[in-house]
Amino acid sequence: MEVELLTIGTELLLGFTIDTNASDIARALASIGARVVRQTTVGDDEAAIGDALREALARTGFVIATGGLGPTRDDVTKQAAARLFNAPLELDERYLEVLRQRFESLGRGPMPAANRSQAEVPRGAVVLKNRWGTAPGLWLEGPPGTVVLLPGVPREMRGLIEHEVVPRLGERMRQLGSPDVVTRSRTLRTTGISESALADRIGDLEDQLAPARLAYLPGFEGVDLRLTVWGLAAAAAEEALDRGAELLRPALGHHLYGEGDADLAAIVLDLLRQRRLSLAVAESCTGGLLSGRLTAVPGSSDVFVGGIVAYSNTIKTAQLGVPADVIASRGAVSEETVRAMARGVMAQLGARAGVAITGIAGPSGGTPEKPVGTVWIAAAVESQERAVQRRFPGDREDVRRRSAQAGLDLLRGLLTTA
Repeated sequence: MEVELLTIGTELLLGFTIDTNASDIARALASIGARVVRQTTVGDDEAAIGDALREALARTGFVIATGGLGPTRDDVTKQAAARLFNAPLELDERYLEVLRQRFESLGRGPMPAANRSQAEVPRGAVVLKNRWGTAPGLWLEGPPGTVVLLPGVPREMRGLIEHEVVPRLGERMRQLGSPDVVTRSRTLRTTGISESALADRIGDLEDQLAPARLAYLPGFEGVDLRLTVWGLAAAAAEEALDRGAELLRPALGHHLYGEGDADLAAIVLDLLRQRRLSLAVAESCTGGLLSGRLTAVPGSSDVFVGGIVAYSNTIKTAQLGVPADVIASRGAVSEETVRAMARGVMAQLGARAGVAITGIAGPSGGTPEKPVGTVWIAAAVESQERAVQRRFPGDREDVRRRSAQAGLDLLRGLLTTA
């Protein structure tokens, strides 16, 4: 089953909104063996939407479109689809009542008049109930093919895909006699090693991964390795992914920290929890990013006691106990300073583990000896301590985000070996 995606919204073309819907839909369809073959984005223009739908249907006969189903004048997706299918918009009294009840249940008073348009549907379309918002999904079939219209709000779209679209599409594929095959992926997450260095380590292993194919996905947190198989039965797909992952793990070594959507912060917190250790952090150039990574994990309060953002040298000395003569002689970005910061925050906050980060995030402040991107990181677990220097590429935000990840990874290494 081949499907095209059409994402609609001028805000997508202007770059003000990042399109996450296409990736969510593609993953959901892959779980039942349907394959996305093309994605197109157009603005909120009825003629452009109509042309895009017509061209996509001519290629595959099945299109899923997101966006343009709201109550405002720039929401014209239904109008374009209705014109293409020669199916005039008609008021669905039952859905209109659903909308009225929804507004009453939320305590928002009477339904605004503008929302009435969301109960207008192309003649003959199947209304897909939206339990997460006001715009219903629509399943429309006719001579041009099949179009599924979904709201662009990601939470609403995901709910409709999971509960309304995938079950219907899966049943259609079975009725058409489509093979019971799936597309499955598995991700191995690494950090502290470059994409090219990983390629050297993996080497000829890639030839042994078939039928799985390997993709390298570099990002701020490291390089993800994604294994994917197409056109296999579910059990055979899982077996191929298991085999591929087992082949790769030894080559990845300590750089491998998890699979799927594993979060290094959550992994570190679990390691601390297992050893009944509390954690404190001292941050300079990251300005609280490391603390933010930790506190974003539910339940982190039983491990993470707090942090100190010591941006100025005065605070490094007054709050963390970094000797002023160390900063004067070695500099704020130095091994001696970052070690003192780690020990100081542990003492100040009564923690048994600590991480400290100090560096030059840029765009100014670098020197020939310490260029922009130079970062010192220290981790301590009770009496054990390590410090490393890193030189990160990228702009200010890149350096800060890479530094926070490296701080977590340094602590992970100490917790698993100390």
